[in-house]
Amino acid sequence: MSTLFGFVFGVYPYICFTLFLVGSLIRFDQNQYSWKSDSSQMLRTGTLRWGSNLFHAGILFLFFGHLLGLLTPHSFYGHFMQASVKQTIAIYSGGAAGLLCFIGLSLLIHRRVFDARIRATSHPTDIAVLVVLWVQLVVGLITLPYSWAHSDGSTMLILADWAQRIVTLRAVDAEVLANVPWPFLFHVVLGMTIFLLFPFSRLVHVWSGFASLSYLFRPYQVVRSRRLNLPPGHNQPPHPGARIGSR
Repeated sequence: MSTLFGFVFGVYPYICFTLFLVGSLIRFDQNQYSWKSDSSQMLRTGTLRWGSNLFHAGILFLFFGHLLGLLTPHSFYGHFMQASVKQTIAIYSGGAAGLLCFIGLSLLIHRRVFDARIRATSHPTDIAVLVVLWVQLVVGLITLPYSWAHSDGSTMLILADWAQRIVTLRAVDAEVLANVPWPFLFHVVLGMTIFLLFPFSRLVHVWSGFASLSYLFRPYQVVRSRRLNLPPGHNQPPHPGARIGSR
């Protein structure tokens, strides 16, 4: 058991995140035409708007919530917030976001599986990724009662210490995780596996979503058109080749 825990929680994370980064770079360099979300909106809108909006709103909140919750040292917030308070906030906010994400993801899966037209144009990995995310989400919701039972925040502190040790390349005591309830462990392992599958699926479009934020900080494009030599005060029509300034 110690060897298994040592590999799963001490070695497997580095395998997943290495393939996550290297695989994404290789795919972007070698196969950019496959770097897309393969949207099926043109085939049929239907429940796509509700499903997509609920899913993306929920998953983004959950992603950044997990990121900050696991990687923020206890010494940073311990001066003004107890671990039990932080866990209570995480239970309520994560539960609400998880419920929204669950509804949205269920709509997307139902649409892709039971709509014959969309299913015919879907790659098997498209459905597989949605199912894996759905299972991960369900297990995450199952952890809520366990989190409430350990309202002192002890389990959260154990998982946070493990995640911070992985990120900072410190030694991991996997035996400590042996006392953590199984839904948390399954949730963590499946989460790492999603990073492993990331470069080989449509999930790579998430990189483009984050990269598009740089568009907000781009300077405006200045376009100057040639002007005709007309008397002052004459209403000059725009030149046919003129373009309106934009980002």
